[in-house]
Amino acid sequence: MNIFKKAYCRIFQFCFWAVYPLLPYREPELVENGLEGLSSVIKKENKHHPLVVTDQGVKKVGLLDKVTSVLDERNIVYSVYSDVVANPTTENVERALIKYKEEGCDSIIAIGGGSSIDTAKALGARVANPKKPLSKMKGILRVRKRIPLLIAIPTTAGTGSETTLASVIVDKETRHKYAINDFPLIPRYALLDPEMTRSLPPTLTSTTGMDALTHAVEAYIGKSNHRMTKIEAKIAVRLIIGNIERAYKDGNDMEARAAMLRASYLAGCSFTRSYVGYVHAVAHSLGGKYNIPHGYANAVILPTVLDSYRPGIDRKLWKLAIAANLADELTPVKAGADAFMDKIKSLNNEFGIPSVIPEIKDEDIPQLSKYADKEANPLYPVPKLMNAKELSVFYNKLKG
Repeated sequence: MNIFKKAYCRIFQFCFWAVYPLLPYREPELVENGLEGLSSVIKKENKHHPLVVTDQGVKKVGLLDKVTSVLDERNIVYSVYSDVVANPTTENVERALIKYKEEGCDSIIAIGGGSSIDTAKALGARVANPKKPLSKMKGILRVRKRIPLLIAIPTTAGTGSETTLASVIVDKETRHKYAINDFPLIPRYALLDPEMTRSLPPTLTSTTGMDALTHAVEAYIGKSNHRMTKIEAKIAVRLIIGNIERAYKDGNDMEARAAMLRASYLAGCSFTRSYVGYVHAVAHSLGGKYNIPHGYANAVILPTVLDSYRPGIDRKLWKLAIAANLADELTPVKAGADAFMDKIKSLNNEFGIPSVIPEIKDEDIPQLSKYADKEANPLYPVPKLMNAKELSVFYNKLKG
C-alpha cells in the first residue's frame, strides 16, 4: 500500500478512535429468566405482533417451537419467516419485509446464528427506510433511523451478532457480500440461554466458537481498541480456550455452553467498538462468492493472517496467551506468542478444520482481493495495512 493511502487509513481510524466516547454505542439489555422473560419484554415494550425470523435448521431441531410455545402460552400473536439461508441474501430480507408488512407486524424476534440475526437487522433497516434499498445502506452510518424493536436469541456461540451494530448481507445478483454498520442495528434486547445451543452439532460448535475467537483476537490486536474492549476481548479468549473443546466433545455440558455463549457476547461487544480485520474481509469475500460458512472461513484464515502480522503483534499474542493460561508473565514474548498460535492451529486440527479452501479459483482472486480491500480499508484498524495486491497473497496461500 502506498504511503498516501496508508496515511489516509490511519487518520480515518484515529478519528474514529478519538470520537469513540462520543458515539452512541450501547449494549442490548439482557432478558432475564430465559425464554420465560420473552413475553414480559414484548408487553413492556407495548408490542402486539412480532415477526419471528429464523432458518429451517432452527425450525427442524425444535428451537423455533420452544420460542413460539412461550408466545402461545401468553396469547401473543406472531408471524414466522423461516427461510433464512447461510450467508443471507437481499432476497431473504425483501421476502421477510413483505411478510412483515402484509401481516401487520410491529417488532422482530431473531432466532438463530448470525445469518438469522443479520437478516432481522437488515429487515429492521428496510422497515425504517422503506424507499432505500440495502445497497444504499452498506458501509458506515447509513441506516440512521430507529428500527423496530429487535430481540435477538442466539442459537450459536459465535457471531456475537446479538450485540453488534453490523448486518452482513449478500447481494443476490452479484454475490457481493457487504456489511451495513450503524448504531440503530444493535438489538434492543438479547436473550442468552445456553439451552438454545444444546442441539448445536459438534461441527457448528467448533466453527462458530472459532468465529468468536477470531472476533476477540482481531479486536485485541487492532489499533483502535480501548481499555474496556481489551478487557472484554481477553475474557472472551480465556473463556473460549477454556471451554470450546468441552462443548465440542459434550454438547450437553451446559457449563461449557454457557461460557461459550458469554464469550461470544463479550467478543461481539469488543469488536463492535474496535472492529475486526483482514480475516473477516477475506472471509466475507469467500462467503459471498462460494457460500462458504462464515465461522468456518474465519477459522481457516485466522492462522494465515496472524502469521503475516508477526512479529509486530507478538507482544499482544503473548498477553492473550497469558489470559488463556497458555503462558505466564515469565514466559518470553516470542514463546508466549508461539504458544497462542500453536493453540489455534491445534484446535483447528482437533476440529477437522483444514488450512486451505480449495473452492478458490485463480481467476476469481483479483476480484476477491478488491472486495476485501474495499471492505477493510480504511475502516479496519489492522496491525499492518495491505492493498488488494497484497491481500491476494492470502487467497493464493489459502487455495493450497
